[in-house]
Amino acid sequence: MTIKEIQEEIVDEFSMFDDWMQRYEYMIELGKSLPLINEKYKTEDNIIKGCQSKVWVHAEMEDDKINFTADSDAIITKGIIAILVRAFSGQHPKDIIDADTDFIDEIGLKEHLSPTRANGLVSMIKQLKMYAIAYQTQLN
Repeated sequence: MTIKEIQEEIVDEFSMFDDWMQRYEYMIELGKSLPLINEKYKTEDNIIKGCQSKVWVHAEMEDDKINFTADSDAIITKGIIAILVRAFSGQHPKDIIDADTDFIDEIGLKEHLSPTRANGLVSMIKQLKMYAIAYQTQLN
């Protein structure tokens, strides 16, 4: 599936819920299903700067595609990174770099987060794209 198709799938899933309490519960469920990062990657180097909670992200290149694993010490934040990992993992670096993140606005996520969590969300997206830029540079 393309990033756009995955994003559309996520938007469809969130549109099934009528209120934000249900959406938060769904995000928590997504966080619980996140493929866990190996403990050895829970280092300072892998912490996303700009997040209030601790969020670790690790990226590995396999067959010209990036696979992300992540974890967080906060349940909502873990749900947010789970959504991003789902959208971008298993994709080519160039596709990640070029991908827009309008789906975040479509599900209404940014407007329902505290300012510090919204900043953290932006930092998470930036970090995933930075990994993609680094791997794209290696491919060129």
